[in-house]
Amino acid sequence: MNPPRSLPSSLWPVAIWLLLLDPGVAGLGAPVPSAAPLPRLEGVWGTTEQILFCTRLRYDDAHWYANIGYYCDDEHQKAYTGNGQPDVGRLLKLDLPSGTVTTVFDARGGSIRDPQVHYDAGKVLFSYRPAGTDHYHLCEIQLDGTRLRQITDGPFDDYEPAYLPDGDLVFVSTRCRRWVNCWMTQVGVLYRCKADGTHLDPISANTEHDNTPWVLPDGRLLYTRWEYVDRSQVEYHHLWTMNPDGTGQAVYYGNQQSHIVMIDAKPVPGTDFVVACFSPGHGVNEHDGIVTLVSPESGPDAPAAARRLHRGNLVRDPFPLSANSFLAARGNQVIHLDAQGQITVLHTLDGPGGVHEPRPILARPRERVIPSRTGKTHAKGALVLADVYQGRNLPGVNRGDIRKLLVLESLPKPVNFSGGPDLTSWLGTFTLERVLGTVPVEADGSAFFEIPAGRQFFFVALDERDLSVKRMQSFTSVMPGETQGCVGCHEHRTQTPPLAHRPRLLALERPPSTPEPFAQHPDVLDFPRDIQPILDQHCVRCHGYERREGGVLLGGDLGPHWSHSYFCLLAHRQVADGRNGLGNQPPRTLGSSASPLLDKVAGLHHDVQVSDHEWRTLWLWIESGAPFAGSYAGLRNAGEQARAGAALQPLRAELDLIQRRCGSCHTGTEPDSPDPMRLPYDPNLQERRKLAGRPTGEYERIILERDPIARYSVNVLLNLSRPAHSPLLLAPLAKSAGGWGACPGVFNHLDDPDYQRLLAALETGAAQWASSPRYGEPRFQPNAQYVRELKRFGVFTEDFALGAQPLDYFAADQAYWQSLWFRAGPVPPEP
Repeated sequence: MNPPRSLPSSLWPVAIWLLLLDPGVAGLGAPVPSAAPLPRLEGVWGTTEQILFCTRLRYDDAHWYANIGYYCDDEHQKAYTGNGQPDVGRLLKLDLPSGTVTTVFDARGGSIRDPQVHYDAGKVLFSYRPAGTDHYHLCEIQLDGTRLRQITDGPFDDYEPAYLPDGDLVFVSTRCRRWVNCWMTQVGVLYRCKADGTHLDPISANTEHDNTPWVLPDGRLLYTRWEYVDRSQVEYHHLWTMNPDGTGQAVYYGNQQSHIVMIDAKPVPGTDFVVACFSPGHGVNEHDGIVTLVSPESGPDAPAAARRLHRGNLVRDPFPLSANSFLAARGNQVIHLDAQGQITVLHTLDGPGGVHEPRPILARPRERVIPSRTGKTHAKGALVLADVYQGRNLPGVNRGDIRKLLVLESLPKPVNFSGGPDLTSWLGTFTLERVLGTVPVEADGSAFFEIPAGRQFFFVALDERDLSVKRMQSFTSVMPGETQGCVGCHEHRTQTPPLAHRPRLLALERPPSTPEPFAQHPDVLDFPRDIQPILDQHCVRCHGYERREGGVLLGGDLGPHWSHSYFCLLAHRQVADGRNGLGNQPPRTLGSSASPLLDKVAGLHHDVQVSDHEWRTLWLWIESGAPFAGSYAGLRNAGEQARAGAALQPLRAELDLIQRRCGSCHTGTEPDSPDPMRLPYDPNLQERRKLAGRPTGEYERIILERDPIARYSVNVLLNLSRPAHSPLLLAPLAKSAGGWGACPGVFNHLDDPDYQRLLAALETGAAQWASSPRYGEPRFQPNAQYVRELKRFGVFTEDFALGAQPLDYFAADQAYWQSLWFRAGPVPPEP
């Protein structure tokens, strides 16, 4: 028998290989000798004499979550360990008194992860991907190596399971059918099922990852929730709680602390603390980080409530035995930490693969059982807001200012191909946002309203003119039949409603409101379809390619990514979107109240006056994140992104010409003279420069000192719809020759050889787009991956062929989202 390719036989004696891999060996594998006997570990549940752990190869992706499924661009490229090559997965049992290790289960080239020992310490629940297959499923095996059984199945990944005290299971699953909003791998959220895998239901509506659920002593689930509603995609992945039925979702710790992943959290027996792995930044591969104790006493936002236990090398998978005793994994070692950070190596694994998820083999008490508060006959839940004026960062907001709440839904993605928002926005929102409507806020600041169950919502507080006062930059959801309450708007989480002066909330004196939709308007806005026609009618005559007043270009021709109008509205700060910032922004700094465009089209700018319907359309677009592509069909795969780069190559060949004719003025790093080609700085760039201690300025010139084709300025310099209308040509072309004359003396006539060379380069690049229409152009069609995933999700039939029949991709998106909705109905009988 040959050993797996990932584990050379030279590292192990042949005899041991035969014992480990021979299918005839029943039960436990052969003992693997350890260096020396080890001391026993005392804990709240007793003395730990045996430790269960698993081994596997490290996966390749740098992201902490990208270890399941395939990459969206190529279903043959796998995100899990080794891209489909044999793994070294095993469940192993370390006996501390003797120092020996025995094999509970050998995956024989497959992968094993996330073991959890049962309450009675007789069996273990884990995730298993057999060799040659693509999906992890939940399995269970006795700790003597017998009675292996598979619990879940299907074309999805089920992982990170935990036993529930009522006998059910909770786990993370890709059955939610969505993709990471800022990466090209699939999302997993929390699910629960019966012990036999039946009654499989989602208990989370997250559009991003949930991870590592664990049961607290009071019966709630403690887990990691990654989210970014109109804020940075790489900053917020913290600890949350919910009841095991999905109700009562609430932050546990860290949602105001950026740039850390808090994961693998578990309660410390006999204390109110939890221990977690704090993985730095946007998280490290395999959840590596610093073992950290967290106290809930000071509330979920106090930095001092978290205390790191050690420094130096990163470790992973902490498991608490007591307040002074913790198991963890470090590389290929099982280690022990005490509360002072002293580390003892308990076992070092020989051969390839790392050590993961060490667990004590000890019986432990079941946690409290929380009865379910959901009702599957209800399609909705309700929210009670006690007082919208109770909260943090509300300067200048006076009682009576807020009259309504706008209800918005973050929409999951059926595909994704990059780490940025691509055509969805210019580093603003990463998801499309559906407008459900508005609900009233009573005079005492209270609100009571219904929302659909099992979906992700957030709110915008509106004043009497429907302008934004404060924008929620997190999300909430309700389970079927649940009534959830909150104190205020980003209030301190240790706060309770101040009801002494009012015995009853005004909103509770009536039935719950239903969001009032905006009739005759789309619920998901699209810039080319909904916004550009308004600009064409009211704005382009002064801000077009023939006449560019104020240096603002609102024509709808396409640059390499977005349209000129979309780019310029954001670059000139006419629209205030989420900015990809750090969240909980001050009042009236995001959305409609901070977007000058709305005032300008309402008669305050050269008598431009749009209709009420047009104004509301612009308002809806701004409040729903100001997207460019209002369909996920616009997300570009790697080939389409490469084609965008290839279209610029002819112009790159002329960089010396551009530098020679333009570089004398367009150089440097900050503006030093008036320049009609300058653009206001991207606000996010300003924030990043401040954080980095770099100088900031009010304006950003078109800088040609470096490669201008690589900068965002390329989106306004180049016109790939009509190359002759590229600002790169019009700005330096004399007015007498049909240009803007913004750069006098550069191109005085159309026959200038350098002008003709640049025009030819632009036309060559634009021709590469002509064979395949782009998003925003007639005859655009989505890519093959979009079709593939909608077939997989049951939205398209298997015989659907792109191009063989018309495709309304807006309707396809809607059908995909609706396929995920909870449908009320009779409760199915127990099996």
